[in-house]
Amino acid sequence: MKVFKRIKKVMVATLIAAMTLGAVTGCSSSGSSSSGDSKTLNFGCTNFSDSLDPSSIVNAAWCVSRYGIGECLYKFDQQMQPQPYLADSVESNDDNTEWTFHIKDGIKFSNGKDLTPTAVKKSIEYTFQQEKDGKGTAHPSQFLKYDSIEADDEKGNLTIKTSQPYADLSAVLANPLFVVVDVDADTDMEDQPIGTGPYAVVKKNEGTSIEMEANEHYWNGDVPYKKLNIIFIKDATSKYMALEKGDVDVIENISNSSDLKKVKDSDKYNVSEVVGGRTGFAYMNQKEGRALANDDLRKAVLMSVDDETLCNTTVGGMYEAGISVLPSSLDYGYDELKDATPYDVEKAKKILDDAGIVDSDGDGYREFDGDGKNIELSFLTYDSRCLKEFTEGTAANIEKIGIKVNVQETDGDTEWNKLTAGEYDLLSNNWLTVQVGDPNGYMENWYSKSEANYCGYKNDEYDKLYEQLLVETDKDKIKEIVKEMQQILIDDGAALIHGYYKGNICSSKSVEGANVYTADYYWISTAIKPAK
Repeated sequence: MKVFKRIKKVMVATLIAAMTLGAVTGCSSSGSSSSGDSKTLNFGCTNFSDSLDPSSIVNAAWCVSRYGIGECLYKFDQQMQPQPYLADSVESNDDNTEWTFHIKDGIKFSNGKDLTPTAVKKSIEYTFQQEKDGKGTAHPSQFLKYDSIEADDEKGNLTIKTSQPYADLSAVLANPLFVVVDVDADTDMEDQPIGTGPYAVVKKNEGTSIEMEANEHYWNGDVPYKKLNIIFIKDATSKYMALEKGDVDVIENISNSSDLKKVKDSDKYNVSEVVGGRTGFAYMNQKEGRALANDDLRKAVLMSVDDETLCNTTVGGMYEAGISVLPSSLDYGYDELKDATPYDVEKAKKILDDAGIVDSDGDGYREFDGDGKNIELSFLTYDSRCLKEFTEGTAANIEKIGIKVNVQETDGDTEWNKLTAGEYDLLSNNWLTVQVGDPNGYMENWYSKSEANYCGYKNDEYDKLYEQLLVETDKDKIKEIVKEMQQILIDDGAALIHGYYKGNICSSKSVEGANVYTADYYWISTAIKPAK
């Protein structure tokens, strides 16, 4: 009976997907902009989250921003500098612990309600309350620690008193975790959040698409399309094929190098590409009782992985190989870092042999101290930005030193939930490392006192430096601290680095203005419009 129910669910999901894609395909001769009709934009992308509640999970907050549903007080430019958006100014006290934002006049939510400082206050507090109640895993406290928020609707001011000094709180509030939504709206936040963006959700078709329409109350110029369809497409090649057939007008992140080359070589498409601040890496679960808590095993695993081949051949140059959790493109002393675990399979084997991690029964796999139980590492991944290919290639590398690896592909939400629950040994992910213009929140992943430390890593010197980083406002000193922190993580083998990602947005010639941003928070905007 259980098998029948599961098959039935798959059949239903397949039918829904077929109906959705069929509806979009049918539009390509009458409603899609790829046929010359400027009323509808079809956007193909990976489904990163089934929820649209910004508090529920990090991916959901990003989706609300990416799909043009909601906006933040500030917005990052291509140099990752925060620019005024829903707020038009900010002032701080001398010690950078009290920040007053002025909310722009005349902005409305897509349901017609005015955007007020009180509405912004409720939106921010909602996300924090969900985290406190255990209903949301977005963890806004990773980036903002505040004592109070006060709203003065008459003056249009929102004042935030923080628990620590911030170099620039406007950059923090440009993070999609702080996207502003109407928490008093009579819609389901998970399916239909109400924001101030150019498009509003009409209907969410679970796992297949989101039907949207122009926000008639939009504050920042004309909205180019009357309708917007967000079409979920599982893998990169399928995204390319959908673009080729005219089923979609714009797609995000073709991560198959041969498909991307076809698009670049064709005169039918526009390609926007940028080497931004993203790192592809695998968390290494070092919590007590997990295999990778063993320093020798972790070091040997890292030395067994051929990063250069994986980046240049396996994923066709879509990533640049590297040794640190922060990309080489960022100004945090990358060139001064030293690799503690360079690729060397024979040395990796010797480390294991010397540590007594050997194959005592001759089955090809090693055990701890010959206890007869094979070491088996669970390796989680999902199909996005070449993570699946990295995982499979990395697993094959690790197996060459006699460590069994069980690869499990799942979806983004499930993987995140397993990460936060600690139910993994290795887990591939791809992070924007400077989510608020600096790497502080990202580096908290390895701070032992943080709830965001999902891998159980602990180093007293790292913790001390991280705490200095939180209160330092001098940019040169910040760079030196971050450089030292990176080297500690490298020396301790804290994470398995895949490489540094090159993002892209591809579109048909019927569309203009579809560009990829360094921040990777912004996909759909009024800049995307029918080509002239």
